[in-house]
Amino acid sequence: MIKINDFIKTANDFLPANESNFKLGLISILLNRSLLIEDVPGMGKTTFVKFFAKTCGLSFQRVQFTSDLLPSDILGVSIFQKESSEFIFKKGPIFSELILADELNRGTPKVQSALLEALEEKQVSIDGKSYPLPERFCLMATQNPRGQFGTYPLPESQLDRFLFKISMGKLTRENEMQMLLEEGRSEKLLALEKLVTHEHLNEWSQGIKKIQTSQNILEYILDLVEKTRSTSDVSALSPRATRDLLDASRAHAFIVGRTFLIPDDVQFVFPYLAGHRLFNTQSYAQAFEFARAREILQEVPVRPK
Repeated sequence: MIKINDFIKTANDFLPANESNFKLGLISILLNRSLLIEDVPGMGKTTFVKFFAKTCGLSFQRVQFTSDLLPSDILGVSIFQKESSEFIFKKGPIFSELILADELNRGTPKVQSALLEALEEKQVSIDGKSYPLPERFCLMATQNPRGQFGTYPLPESQLDRFLFKISMGKLTRENEMQMLLEEGRSEKLLALEKLVTHEHLNEWSQGIKKIQTSQNILEYILDLVEKTRSTSDVSALSPRATRDLLDASRAHAFIVGRTFLIPDDVQFVFPYLAGHRLFNTQSYAQAFEFARAREILQEVPVRPK
């Protein structure tokens, strides 16, 4: 079985980017949570998602969000069959293991709301009947920076359902030169092979659950969450975020090869997990979100052993 470090290295060789992003993407898949990628067009967001689909052997669907997209285009629709005089449910692209929701914030609020049940409960309800999503389920959504024409801001209830929010970041001059000298991204994607199986992913997911957590680390997590609830310029983190913070910290500890949780794990994931949930009425800039999360980390001391 390929080691996680080798998987991350392969990812960076394929698409030079911030190594943290690939760790966060893998954590999202292993925890069956969702990931939001905000950046300008052309930064490699789609390629980033397709890398995970191919190398992890996940069933994959891409949905391009536009202003005329309907909820049924994502969830599916019931079709009446004359032969049986029954309605047959035709599943939509949401019933895949990895979904790319491209330019999510170009969809109308009605379409965005159609995803809420899927992101939280891993099921969709159509005509009074619930349909479970695949056991391995992750939605990776891209969105254009807020304020661009034709975009609808994601509501707080939806943002809170995304485990992390990341941006692709800028390439170094050397990496961009390498991109110019190499073959195109489409050819590189076609050449990719599956690196891990479902059995590997399940084994890694089970390994995360075995990470040992001390009482002091749990208290530290609660200290961070409570700090957001006593800070007037941002909204408080929800209990869902508290659970996500613990799970994501455990996943990071597993990826770096430890069997127990330390403050470094919490501090690594906190800005990406908390930033987009620290809603601020004065500023919607991504730079503010990340910086404010960093400030809260610095204001909350690590508890002594």
